[in-house]
Amino acid sequence: METFINGASWCLLLGGSFFVVTGGVGLLRLPDFFTRLHATSIPDTLGATMIISGLMLQAGWSQPSLKLLLIMVFMLFTGPTASHALAKSSLHGHLKPLLRVTKEIEP
Repeated sequence: METFINGASWCLLLGGSFFVVTGGVGLLRLPDFFTRLHATSIPDTLGATMIISGLMLQAGWSQPSLKLLLIMVFMLFTGPTASHALAKSSLHGHLKPLLRVTKEIEP
C-alpha cells in the first residue's frame, strides 16, 4: 500500500510541476495580456492543487496534511478571483484584447 501511495504522490507532484512550468512558458510566449493571464491562471491553479495533493499523500493523516488542505482551499479561491480582478481592471482601463495576429507577407 505504501508503494501505491508513493507512486500516486510522485505522479501528482510531477504532473503539477508540468502544469506550473507550462503556465510559465505560456507567460513568456503568448502575445498579449489576456492570453498570458489565461495561460498562467488555469495551469497554475491546477498545478498547485496537484502539488499540494501529492504533498498531502506524503504527509499522511496528520496536522501538516490539514494545513496543506487549508492552503489548497485558499489557493482555489484566491487564484481565479485574482485573475478575474486583473482581467476586469484591465478592461476598465481600456486595454483591448488582441483579436487577430496578422503577419505581413514580404514580396
